Amino acid sequence: MKALFPYVAETRGVVVRVAVSFLPEQSEPARGRWFWAYHIRIENAGVMGVQLLTRNWIITDGRGARHSVEGEGVIGEQPMIAPGESFDYVSGCPLSTPTGSMLGSYRMIAEDGSAFDVDIPKFALLAPAVGA
Repeated sequence: MKALFPYVAETRGVVVRVAVSFLPEQSEPARGRWFWAYHIRIENAGVMGVQLLTRNWIITDGRGARHSVEGEGVIGEQPMIAPGESFDYVSGCPLSTPTGSMLGSYRMIAEDGSAFDVDIPKFALLAPAVGA
């Protein structure tokens, strides 16, 4: 699983795994645009169901500029994840530099009504070297 999803974080029995891939067909380096897709798998290893309510991302480009993104759910959903189940989605991130990183958190609510934040591990956005 580590090779498939190299970035992993666990908070209160919720495991967030991330795989990232550079998309050259959607990137235009000559115009200062690089694009990555990231695949997230959220696994519930806990004993009660959880629902993802909101997301909070911090995106940092290669110049160190930080951009915060907050919103409800992911890809238009606020999934309920039962114990032993998982939820997968794919999204994307454009940058104006060939390198950067992302990290963040999800706000979850458990079946017992308790709300908590789940860490999204920091992951690198790296374009392959040109002419390498």
